[in-house]
Amino acid sequence: MLWGVAGVVALLVQPLLRLTPMALEAIQSDLSGLQWTVLAAWLVVNAHAEGYRGFHRRFSPRVVARAQVIARSPRPLWVVLAPLFCMSLFHASRRGLWVARILVLAIVLLVMGVRQLSQPWRGIVDAGVVLGLTIGTVSLLYYFVAALLGRVPPVPPDLPPESDDDRAA
Repeated sequence: MLWGVAGVVALLVQPLLRLTPMALEAIQSDLSGLQWTVLAAWLVVNAHAEGYRGFHRRFSPRVVARAQVIARSPRPLWVVLAPLFCMSLFHASRRGLWVARILVLAIVLLVMGVRQLSQPWRGIVDAGVVLGLTIGTVSLLYYFVAALLGRVPPVPPDLPPESDDDRAA
């Protein structure tokens, strides 16, 4: 269970560390009133949409639920690729696979687009992403510790319907 969750945490922390300096650069610059307003609104939107709804309510508990599946029924491929398994990139329901893969593609495209922005706009966007990733990382650690203490994640592991492991979850 640890490798799957730790791998996902590492995947979240890497962009967090990379984007934080860009966000701080923008915030420490001489922002206009409009830019401060956009920054504040963007932080609220990202905290709610990405941090709370995306990570805390869906992604983080599902990662932990899927990590528990590996802990209960370790299969060599699942163990080796535990972070990818925990992110529903394989051995998930059809809908789960589509959602995970489309989300990865959308993130890649958004990153490419945001890189084209100049400061302070890029930093403003990055600030919202940093906040969302921070909430997501803390949320993931919260659900992981809760699982270690015996609490069941509030979402199912989203395994394929024919999977025996889904019935055991």
